[in-house]
Amino acid sequence: MDTYTSAQEIGSLLHEVAEIHHRVFRITDGADNDWASWYADWLINLSELPALLKVKPVRSELVYMLVVLDKQYTADSPAEPWEPYYASRLLDYFRPSIG
Repeated sequence: MDTYTSAQEIGSLLHEVAEIHHRVFRITDGADNDWASWYADWLINLSELPALLKVKPVRSELVYMLVVLDKQYTADSPAEPWEPYYASRLLDYFRPSIG
């Protein structure tokens, strides 16, 4: 599996967790100030993220990265959707170096 494929799959997982989170928090229209903790728990324990990264992230570190990426994405206002933006950066950050 190449990096591009992994980034696409991680992007799909991020889209999935966002949809699930919105359904779970439908009473508040998806609003949740601690969303990153919820996402991290789901991504680590209920998705293929650890297999795609080839490492099981520490929950607090993933929460931190999600918050950092949210701030960067908001500041950068890139043209690409948030899912691939986060996915490529999570992959770069967490995937063990080769060699």
